[in-house]
Amino acid sequence: MATDADNKSTEVKKSPFGNREESPKRHVGLRMTVIARLLRNNFDRKVAVLNVTRSQWAMIATVARHPGSTQRTIAEYLEMSEASAGRLIDRLCADGLLERRDRRDDRRARAVYPTEQARPLLVRLGAIANESEQRMFNGFSDEEIEQMRGFMDRIYDNVCRG
Repeated sequence: MATDADNKSTEVKKSPFGNREESPKRHVGLRMTVIARLLRNNFDRKVAVLNVTRSQWAMIATVARHPGSTQRTIAEYLEMSEASAGRLIDRLCADGLLERRDRRDDRRARAVYPTEQARPLLVRLGAIANESEQRMFNGFSDEEIEQMRGFMDRIYDNVCRG
């Protein structure tokens, strides 16, 4: 016997743009866009007191996860151009949060590392991220989150294929 919850999941929603019906795929795609914007805005608001942008936080966190990576590798992790990554690394080095070191295995490449000055910032940013994740996934079981992760990975792969 179908419940109200079952009926809602298959129900076609009315579009706010007239009488055309919104498909479930369109609804999910639009909802993902809105959720991404809300997450960015909420995060930006919370970290504003730390004087760090989302881009800076992403760079510092990536370098902390992969210390000793090259600028090219970091750019690939962040899916940004190598030039943009280089400018951001330069800025964070000037701020004392990252440092470049010579690599023993390749004299042309330089490795990027977080500095000791970045550690307290990473701890505070990590706490903000954990709090946001707790709120976002409130009411979800670990199994549901793993299932969602699988779905999101498939969507990501499909989108990457163009």
